[in-house]
Amino acid sequence: MCTVCGCGEGETSIEGHEHAHDHEHSHDHEHGHHHHHGEHTHDYGTGPAHAHAPGLSQARMVQIEEDILGKNNEYAATNRRWFSEHGILALNLVSSPGSGKTSLLTRTIDDLKTALKLSVIEGDQQTANDAERIRETGIRALQINTGKGCHLDGHMVGHALEKLKPEDGSVLFIENVGNLVCPAAFDLGEAHKVAILSVTEGEDKPIKYPDMFHAADLMLLNKIDLLPYLSFDVDKCIEYARRVNPGIKVLKVSATSGEGMDSWYQWVKATHQLASIGH
Repeated sequence: MCTVCGCGEGETSIEGHEHAHDHEHSHDHEHGHHHHHGEHTHDYGTGPAHAHAPGLSQARMVQIEEDILGKNNEYAATNRRWFSEHGILALNLVSSPGSGKTSLLTRTIDDLKTALKLSVIEGDQQTANDAERIRETGIRALQINTGKGCHLDGHMVGHALEKLKPEDGSVLFIENVGNLVCPAAFDLGEAHKVAILSVTEGEDKPIKYPDMFHAADLMLLNKIDLLPYLSFDVDKCIEYARRVNPGIKVLKVSATSGEGMDSWYQWVKATHQLASIGH
């Protein structure tokens, strides 16, 4: 059971290799009930805690969660050292499903593959559809299927690196499972989390899922070519993002029209140059 959102985890498949993850996840949310005139709100951020797993106390579940995250951080630290030793820039791309993350990534690869050495670790619960789309660009991609798992973790990425073997001095894009909750808590050893939010979603996503936008260094506001057809308040969305993360950088892009993509490419190149210094 996932510590953050409650989904299950089982067998994880990395391109033909299966290994079990027996992570026992718990919820570390305190529950309170607030009644207002005309509405009924369940607020899990305040009040006394209630256990979700029969037979496990809240204290035990909190301990399990801390153990899981602590072990994950050890794997992530190992990955981070390896990236540093090899001059690799690792970017963890996170978003909700349908944000256009894979389309943005394939366009990025097409436009940057002559300038930079690139590879991709692709995370999904099932299928290799997105990895196959990535491979059509001509670069190497490795699929991780998480099964019932709702996120990639440091251990999965470490195993994937052994098989993928990204080149020294390259850029590794890690396309995480589509989910704005759990991936926020799991460090993969990446240099930066990049949150992709499309204008077809609500502009209040950053304050509805604050942990993700707080953890991200960059937000790509995608599908801006559709703005004339939508009632999406760009300024309000950016205000919300900076409310939870005053330091977040925001770029407005369209993977379809190409608008704003040069600014994203410049960010990738500049960040890659910093990662390569001293290698």
